[in-house]
Amino acid sequence: MKSYGAEAIRNVAILGHTGSGKTTIVESALNIAGLTSRFGRVEDGNTVSDHDAEEIRRKISIGASMIPIEWKDGKINFIDTPGFFDFYGEVHQALRVADIALIVVNAKSGVEVGTEKAWELAEAVGLPKMIFLNNMDDENVDFDKLIEQLKEKFGKCIAPLQLPIKEGGKFVGYVNAIKKEGRKYTAGGVETCAVPADLEDEVNKVHHMIEEAVAETDDDLMEKFFMEEPFTRDEIYTGIGKGIASAETTPVILGSAVQSMGVGVLMDNIKDFCPPSSELTAEIVATDAKSGEEVKLPCKEDGPPVAFVFKTIADNFGKLSIFRVYSGVFKKETPLYNSNKEQSEKIAQLFVIRGKEQIPVNELKAGDIGAIAKLQHTSTGDTLCTKENAYILPPVNFPAPLYAQGVVPKNKGDEDKISQAVARFLEEDKTLSFKVDPETKQIVISGLGDNHLDVIKSKMAARNKLEVEFMPLIVPYREMIKGKAEVEGTHKKQSGGAGQFGKVKILFEPSGDLSKAYEFESKVVGGSVGRNFWPAVEKGIAESCKAGPLAGYPVVGLKATLLDGKEHAVDSNELSFSLAATIAFKEAFPKAKPVILEPIMKTEITVPDDYTGDIMGDINKKGGRVLGMAKVGAKQVISAQVPYAKMTTYSIDLRSMTQGRGEYTMEFDSYEEASNETMEKVIEARKGA
Repeated sequence: MKSYGAEAIRNVAILGHTGSGKTTIVESALNIAGLTSRFGRVEDGNTVSDHDAEEIRRKISIGASMIPIEWKDGKINFIDTPGFFDFYGEVHQALRVADIALIVVNAKSGVEVGTEKAWELAEAVGLPKMIFLNNMDDENVDFDKLIEQLKEKFGKCIAPLQLPIKEGGKFVGYVNAIKKEGRKYTAGGVETCAVPADLEDEVNKVHHMIEEAVAETDDDLMEKFFMEEPFTRDEIYTGIGKGIASAETTPVILGSAVQSMGVGVLMDNIKDFCPPSSELTAEIVATDAKSGEEVKLPCKEDGPPVAFVFKTIADNFGKLSIFRVYSGVFKKETPLYNSNKEQSEKIAQLFVIRGKEQIPVNELKAGDIGAIAKLQHTSTGDTLCTKENAYILPPVNFPAPLYAQGVVPKNKGDEDKISQAVARFLEEDKTLSFKVDPETKQIVISGLGDNHLDVIKSKMAARNKLEVEFMPLIVPYREMIKGKAEVEGTHKKQSGGAGQFGKVKILFEPSGDLSKAYEFESKVVGGSVGRNFWPAVEKGIAESCKAGPLAGYPVVGLKATLLDGKEHAVDSNELSFSLAATIAFKEAFPKAKPVILEPIMKTEITVPDDYTGDIMGDINKKGGRVLGMAKVGAKQVISAQVPYAKMTTYSIDLRSMTQGRGEYTMEFDSYEEASNETMEKVIEARKGA
């Protein structure tokens, strides 16, 4: 593949609702560009983008796929992203390195949840946008209604550049509103046709709207517009490009990917209207690894080599680091340095990735996207550069993995294999989390949803021959006492020879500090229990607090005061007093109003206004309490405290209640006394376990 500079490159992330046709657009583009001899279909599992075994089996995109296409003296690096929310980590990766977002809308369905999410994500990172109305060949498509819907959702920036031509109710072509010329799709491509008489007024209206939008990008053009002088085609193209770059204009292109209608025109428009990488990402702010100061790196070939690794593919065949070059030129002989890990790396071979195909190249210039195999120290989010010019680029802002499940192997003894298998997945997927809970001893895996974890489960079976099952998370409850109890505990054992004897009187009461298991104090007077045995008494208390009598959960907020006791000159020892304290603890706990404490999470839930009532009602139903609300744009941010036991699967609950429009964050807040109903359920469940 030819080496291209940033002025000839367009990096385009393809976003949209699941099933809108993103992968089919890429497949059509590859076919039109002559890079494939057959048109792959998602249903048949033979597309270039969806090449992973799980993608083929499930017939959905799971990972972001790189699809570079050389097109008319330039290069378009398409990044095909998943539409399922469970795999939105891949969308965040793509947006981190893209220059423009192509949002695909299914014309049959109109603006869907995934369309709104795609727009919001692109807006959040400041990316310019284009829209492709797919499936325009469906006879039930209402174009005018679609445009109104887009404008209602996304504002006056929506700018249709084409109007559909229909014959017998079927989409057969379009009118280019800039040139005021008709185009019809034929078996051999596209041919010019007359503008239908019933569209002439609408074409003139849209053309005027385009000129008005273009006029707003330049003072001289605004004056020309007011003088009612027609714009040249170059002026319109330049003005649209400026509008795209400033996000004031979002062009709308029409087509049907499955029929290869409009995809070639789409690529033409990307090349003609979208400014190249050298303009859209003219510079990026980096941190100097030595001084810590911020530095602006221009997207130029004569700068120092600096690239950002935004995706890692790690399978049984090795590791592939996919990166975007932000400055300079990368060649095989470039001395690589990972500035995040402070480690040197070596380029074995440079590649351009197209689906699963690895195409060797000699160099990659600023603005381009490529890959290096078998880097030893590099992972997603790292910056590659030279040691002499070491910089650190901003990371990818991944969504937090809030959906957690316990993992158990189907075969006993395979626990260690789980951590080994997941380690490889963690290299690929930064929205995945894995730990062995030190308290519950449960193996816990966290992700973005049930589909996300189900894919990991399937990959474990396929790659590692490891069968696992998911189970509910074990909630880390606590136990404490609310009252006081003064008890005696005696340990006595005689079996010939030296015996064991220890007697203690201890006052148990709440300490008021739930951050610590216990506080210990001795008020013994007169030497009834020697000082040398006090640590043994405290040890007995400490051991007892590890698992409370109610349900075996750790005890917190306990104060134990040693008041009195008795020792034997021969038979008393540390073990005897430790066991005596344990006996006293077990006797006192039921007498001191024991309760179960449940972990309470602080959560912030962001939803459109329409869902506010449902969310607040659900919080109350879960036993939580709303702390406050704040209006942010068109959405409400609801702050609340909710028991953790009700939040372990909240990502699924929230998605269901809001059709995927809601988001939330969650962190531990405090422990609070559980209700009697909850206490009974927890105790009963632990007995069963």
